Amino acid sequence: MPIWVKFEVCLPYDLIERDRWIVAFCPVLDLYSQGDTKEDAKKALIETVQLFLESCFERGVLDEVLKECGFQLVKIPSEVPEQACPPESYIEVPVPFEINKKLKACRV
Repeated sequence: MPIWVKFEVCLPYDLIERDRWIVAFCPVLDLYSQGDTKEDAKKALIETVQLFLESCFERGVLDEVLKECGFQLVKIPSEVPEQACPPESYIEVPVPFEINKKLKACRV
């Protein structure tokens, strides 16, 4: 029986109006997308980030790419805010993972 793991990132984004298009931009990962409306552009950017992260994971380069983008591990604060991702100017990007093998000790 597969086990689902919830992995979600919270990233800053910006919207830029270009002629009749709205361009959504994630500066942390240098990714762009577009849409007819702000909401469409935001949804397209979330999908772009999902596909990018999934692709990096499948190719085994996710850690390398995140480090190149400036990500670093930090200690988790003792109290994490209920809403760690501010609603304005940030997108929440869910990346689904499934564990298909029997659970066993995983060396990290």
